[in-house]
Amino acid sequence: MTPPDYEYLRKLLRDHSGLDLSADKQYLIESRLLPLARKSGLPGISELVQKMKGGSSSIISQVVEAMTTNETFFFRDKVPFDHFRASIMPEILQARASRKSIRIWCAAGSTGQEPYSLAMCLKEMSAAIAGFRIEILATDLSQEVIEKSKAGIYSQFEVQRGLPIQFLVKYFKQTGEVWQINPDIRAMIQHRQLNLLHDFSQLGVFDVIFCRNVLIYFDQDTKINIFNRLAKATEPDGFLVLGAAETVVGLTEAFKPYPERRGLYRPNGARATSIKTPTTGAAAPRVAAMGGR
Repeated sequence: MTPPDYEYLRKLLRDHSGLDLSADKQYLIESRLLPLARKSGLPGISELVQKMKGGSSSIISQVVEAMTTNETFFFRDKVPFDHFRASIMPEILQARASRKSIRIWCAAGSTGQEPYSLAMCLKEMSAAIAGFRIEILATDLSQEVIEKSKAGIYSQFEVQRGLPIQFLVKYFKQTGEVWQINPDIRAMIQHRQLNLLHDFSQLGVFDVIFCRNVLIYFDQDTKINIFNRLAKATEPDGFLVLGAAETVVGLTEAFKPYPERRGLYRPNGARATSIKTPTTGAAAPRVAAMGGR
């Protein structure tokens, strides 16, 4: 891979997915794109780049999907789901007692483990949510992982990662060497392809947003932009859940940390007011559904 090819790919990935690769990640691109080049009948990455420069939108989409990370597993990190059961849902149920409806968004929902983990949590509190209409929206940049999430079919290895055995027995059916989550759980999730770098205001406003292990891949300006737009998509008394390595501190005043709850944030009174103004100006927002949920 030539230096110009690498710089072209860095810019393309940043513009299309938000992935901010440093100058020393050639090995990562080679390891992920060489198999794609060969699958496409091309001898190497330079030829793949020429295809993209020629305007092949199909190749561009395949390159972006090959480079985005979809590391995820059921009840990943455990703590956010403890917060969901013990702090988030009790407050939201009380606040929505008259409205009887709750909206939850899993941004970068990947292959479905995170939204299905939330759905199983809700099934376990069926008495408390009786009479409520609860919507769970799972979005991701990759149509391929969305299709896997819709199917709800997981290998033995995947169901052994984080999923309590009692939930496996209760909410899954085994067929041969794979497990499929029950139809009633699958029916609780709506799926939609979405690039977080683009405008998502059409999704409306949510009571709870899970956006975990995604923003770590983006540069600071992109993070600020997304946080401020997420604030507009969160009810004033709603919740934002981030990954353990992510924070709004030092980036935006649109959210404030929830006391003594790691990774949990609430909209601030001064919503979408950034501490640092993105240097990219008013360019089109950018974001990808990358990463482990």
